[in-house]
Amino acid sequence: MGLVSMKEMLESAKKGKYAVGQFNIMTLEFADTIAAVAEDMQSPLIFGAGEPTIRYIGIEELVAIARIAAEKVSVPVALHLDHGSSFEVAMQCIRAGFSSVMFDGSKYGLEENIQLTKKVVEVAHAVGVTVEGELGTIGGTEDDIEVADENALLADPDEAILFWQETKVDALAIAVGTAHGLYKKEPKINFDTIQKVANSIEAPVVLHGGSGVPDQQIEEAIKRGIGKINVNTENCVAYTKAVRNFLEADKHTTDPRAYQRIGREAMQAVVRDKIQLFGSNGKA
Repeated sequence: MGLVSMKEMLESAKKGKYAVGQFNIMTLEFADTIAAVAEDMQSPLIFGAGEPTIRYIGIEELVAIARIAAEKVSVPVALHLDHGSSFEVAMQCIRAGFSSVMFDGSKYGLEENIQLTKKVVEVAHAVGVTVEGELGTIGGTEDDIEVADENALLADPDEAILFWQETKVDALAIAVGTAHGLYKKEPKINFDTIQKVANSIEAPVVLHGGSGVPDQQIEEAIKRGIGKINVNTENCVAYTKAVRNFLEADKHTTDPRAYQRIGREAMQAVVRDKIQLFGSNGKA
């Protein structure tokens, strides 16, 4: 199966009260490994790719990697721009072959965010590409994004509902207490906001910063209406830790395939656990 939009998989997730995982591609190894686990567990899959990854791999190469991985499996796979910073970046990704894009207008005021997001939605929907929007400011660090804890801003549920009514995005990320990167302390998620927004809009609510959130909070978030959860840091940590331990134990190894295999295996375990936790296994 080739790349598809997020539309059908997220609509099914909202109806079925489970969540689809977005796992970011950082290197070639990530795409192939994640897709293999999704196939084994028969789970729909969203590949995420931020602008730093696009610059690192190259946009044509990245799309080719994702497309080849998707064609190897029978489960639906979307390639999604993560935290697109502008209309121009979103259009570049659509032209290159991304099946879904995120426009992150959270740094703008509500009205400007709505207008900019509507512009992306209008073009994307015309060519069958899904769009994720964002409201509120999620703290932490990921790729080019760095927001101090004191500058994080939780989404207002009424504004989030209005935002969806005006933009009709296919997925809505709202800041509810999670953060990008590693947590310094256990997050406190505002479940009431998730529930109010999820019950008031047709699109699923997205949880960014899914790495490191206790399982019980993830389960409660899904119960309250989260339909898409982003995971990146846990994969990176598991992969890097496994490679580091291997190289420290065997200082004579010079074959990258040897330690990359170990990194893949560590990442497989993370993805498998997340798919099971999210409840998307068997839902392809």
